[in-house]
Amino acid sequence: MSAQPGDQLLVVDRALGPAEAGGVPERARRSELADIARSEVSLRRFLHGLPGVDQVGAEQRASGLATRSIKAGAKLWAIDTAISMVDLTTLEGADTPGKVRALCGKARRPDPESPEVPPVAAVCVYPDLVPFARAALAGSPVKVASVATAFPSGRASLAVKLADVADAVAAGADEVDMVIDRGAFLAGRYGVVLEEVQAVKEACGQAHLKVILETGELVTYDNVRRACWTAMVGGADFVKTSTGKVSPAATPPVALVMLEAVREFADVSGTTVGVKVAGGVRTTKDAIRYLVLVNEVAGDAWLEPDRFRIGASSLLNDLLMQRSKQRRGAYAGSQDFSVE
Repeated sequence: MSAQPGDQLLVVDRALGPAEAGGVPERARRSELADIARSEVSLRRFLHGLPGVDQVGAEQRASGLATRSIKAGAKLWAIDTAISMVDLTTLEGADTPGKVRALCGKARRPDPESPEVPPVAAVCVYPDLVPFARAALAGSPVKVASVATAFPSGRASLAVKLADVADAVAAGADEVDMVIDRGAFLAGRYGVVLEEVQAVKEACGQAHLKVILETGELVTYDNVRRACWTAMVGGADFVKTSTGKVSPAATPPVALVMLEAVREFADVSGTTVGVKVAGGVRTTKDAIRYLVLVNEVAGDAWLEPDRFRIGASSLLNDLLMQRSKQRRGAYAGSQDFSVE
C-alpha cells in the first residue's frame, strides 16, 4: 500500500481541494466529494490522483496478518461473529423454490440443536426466487438479498439492468447485489460505471446496494481501489469483491485494499460503507483470517454484519463443526448438518 494511512488521506484531500489532511471541514469535504462526480474529467482526475497500491507491500501485509492467531477463549466469539456475517448463497441455474426454502430454514436456525447459534445475515438468491425467500424468512432478522443487473456478466443495457433491480425490489429484496460493467471500467469509461451505480442506487429505494467489482477481472490493485471509490461515490452501501463465478475471487490482499478504501472514504465523507468478500471462503480458518484483517485495517467498528459480510455456500457447515469442537471438545460430523 502507500506508505502510511495519513499519506493516503493527504493525497485524497489534495484530489478534493488544496488543503492539508484534516484541514477541510466535513461539510466542505462532502461537497467537494460530490463535485468529482459531475464530469468524466473530474472523476478521472480524482481516481488517478489516488495513491498507487504497493503490490508487494499489500501482499506481504495480508500474508503477515493471516498468521495472526486468536486466543482460545475468543474463538467461539469469532465463529459466532462470522456466522452472523454470512450471506448464505445459492446462485445456480438448477435452484428451485424448495431448495431456497430449505436454505432459509438453515439461515434462520443454523444448528437446530443449539438455539444460541445466531442466524446468518442474509440469504442471497436470483430475483425470481426472492418471493419464496421472503415468505420463508418472514418474522426473522435474516435479510433477503438478490443479485441483479445482468448478473454475473453485467452485459446488458441500463434499462434492462434497472428492470432487473425493480423486479427484485418489488418482490421483497432487502438488499441488491449489482455487478459493475467491467468492460467500461477497464476501457477507462469511469463515468459510465458511476452513472450506472447511481441509477441502480435510486432504483433500489429503501433496499441496500452492494456493488460487485469482480476484482479477478480488474487485474491490478490500483484498479480495485479506483473501482471501490467509484462505487462509493455512486452511493454503494457495500463494495463486494466478486460474483463467485470468476477466479480468483476474494483474496486477502484484495480485501485489504478494499478495507483501506472504505476506511479512507469514511474519514473523508463521514459515510460508512461495508465490505463483502465472496467466492473461495470455505473454512473457519479463512473466515477468521478475514475478521483479523477487518479489525487491523478498517477497525473494530466494521466487525458487525452491517459493515462486513461473507458470501458463501459451504462455509456455514465448517463454522458449525468448529463451533461444536469449541463447545463439546469433539468435532461434529458434516453429516450432522444439512447440505443445501
